[in-house]
Amino acid sequence: MDERAWLAERFEEQRSHLHAVAYRMLGSSVEASDAVQETWLRLSRSDTSGIENLAGWLTTVVARVCLDMLRSRHARREDPLDVHVPDPIVTREDAMDPEQEVLLSDAVGLALLVVLDTLAPAERLAFVLHDMFGVPFDEIAPVVGRSAPAARQLASRARRRVRGAAVPDPDRTRQREVVDAFFAAARGGDFEALVSLLDPDVVLRSDIRVARGAAAVAGSALMFADPARRLHPVLVNGAAGVVITADGRPVSVMGFTVTGGKIVEIEALADPERLARLDLPSLEG
Repeated sequence: MDERAWLAERFEEQRSHLHAVAYRMLGSSVEASDAVQETWLRLSRSDTSGIENLAGWLTTVVARVCLDMLRSRHARREDPLDVHVPDPIVTREDAMDPEQEVLLSDAVGLALLVVLDTLAPAERLAFVLHDMFGVPFDEIAPVVGRSAPAARQLASRARRRVRGAAVPDPDRTRQREVVDAFFAAARGGDFEALVSLLDPDVVLRSDIRVARGAAAVAGSALMFADPARRLHPVLVNGAAGVVITADGRPVSVMGFTVTGGKIVEIEALADPERLARLDLPSLEG
């Protein structure tokens, strides 16, 4: 085996890990794949003779790539941060194959991704690398151009923000019951039943706007009453969600965060271009 083939094999062993890092950094599976590919290109152009820990080197490189992408994104973004819906990872609830298991292992809750998306790029990198992947601060420091104590402070600030992220109930069956009841109430036009399923401070975040509070979200939910639209139960970042189709085409992906038996957050992605880029599972059967 020549050196390039050996290097490619070692890289493939790390691909899943690198994608997991990049997805948490970027909140987009498509952009994460781009970051991983750029990491391979940088590896293939580098002198690897002095690399003692290839996995650590690759993690650092993919983090640098993601940091550059985040900084570019923040520089050009005009929309308020709280209307951005991260790209979801969508998997079927049944017939989980090994590829879907890998996808699901890469997922973090949409509610957490929303909070991460409000962080400054350097804060996000420090938190993701240290708190999620155990990278020491003295290795994070050169990536963000700070001292190790300063990198620690970046992660600490991020951690305080992240503590506010909603955490889904662990019982997915109960999650599904609540989500099913939500759509049943919406299609039945039962406003009071909708409100009873929603946390008083629930947030509905879509591509174009944010609705806050049970009454406002219940009012918005009545638009799902269209019987021509079909609901497909799926897992969205590991929690109960749906893909909504019309005439056989996906028109929306909705992720729900159910905490204490109440819906506390809903993320709805309906942008046709972004939907087209998602790796959606087969919805038949």
